[in-house]
Amino acid sequence: MRVAAVQLEAVVGDVSANLAACEELADQAGQAGAQIIALPEFFSTGIGFVDALKDAALPPDGAATELLLTLARRHRALVGGSFLCRDGDGHVRNAYLTVGPQGLLGRHDKDLPTMWENAFYTGGHDDGVLSTDDFDVGAAVCWELMRTRTVTRLRSRVDLLMTGSGWWSVPRWHPHSVFDRWEGRNAATARAVAPMLAKYVGAPILHAAHSGVLTCPMPWLPITYRGHFEGSTLIADARGNVVAERRGREGPGVVVGEIEIGRVSPLLEPPQRYWLHRRGPLPAAAWTYQRWHGQRWYRRHVVRA
Repeated sequence: MRVAAVQLEAVVGDVSANLAACEELADQAGQAGAQIIALPEFFSTGIGFVDALKDAALPPDGAATELLLTLARRHRALVGGSFLCRDGDGHVRNAYLTVGPQGLLGRHDKDLPTMWENAFYTGGHDDGVLSTDDFDVGAAVCWELMRTRTVTRLRSRVDLLMTGSGWWSVPRWHPHSVFDRWEGRNAATARAVAPMLAKYVGAPILHAAHSGVLTCPMPWLPITYRGHFEGSTLIADARGNVVAERRGREGPGVVVGEIEIGRVSPLLEPPQRYWLHRRGPLPAAAWTYQRWHGQRWYRRHVVRA
């Protein structure tokens, strides 16, 4: 089956601009004959610690969902991606929707926000298995691809993995030699997680991602984050062989490739630990302190009782 994944260079917080860019890129995929199209995580907003995101969440039946439905009908395709979704209970979730020409097929809410994402949404609890008439899809978002429990919930249960990320770089602070080394490892991990998940789960994978630069405040710190998104938009088969790839430095665009939909015996056994991949010292520290900060910020600025 011909499939595609989109690499987006978002304008953080500008929903209209991002939806227009997604439509243009997804149309390129559809015109290339893709029957399945993956958009990235946060395709309607982008991501960063940017104040505008607190008011950028869309309702479950809003403009982001309507775009997915429009693209699915226009190209007779299965289309998926995640966006900040404000539900009827007043909470915002990072909702990955899959839709087909006939309508919504399923939704997966990312289990845990990553770092400063804690300021903008709360986690979900579903298993991420979404069914079409012909096969089962496993949804996973960004650092869900880093965690062993994602493998546990999807392993040998799905025929295709649809994933997306908004994975930012380690900033180039002093001493440069140390932070450059950490960033090298971070970039390598960002590139490796999708093919590795295919090996752990036993299913081909589409991974859509963000590219471009990001500048924003650092939570709780009097410094500015300056970095970029890692990209690594790719398609891999169930054995983890990369069929097509677009690196972050290549900017926005589409990767298209042919894969066989269907589950196989997984090549890798999951490790007996929480994380599939090592995070590095700076991401590990940011994971902890930005979670504390973000959950408090979310309660003050985002959730609506």
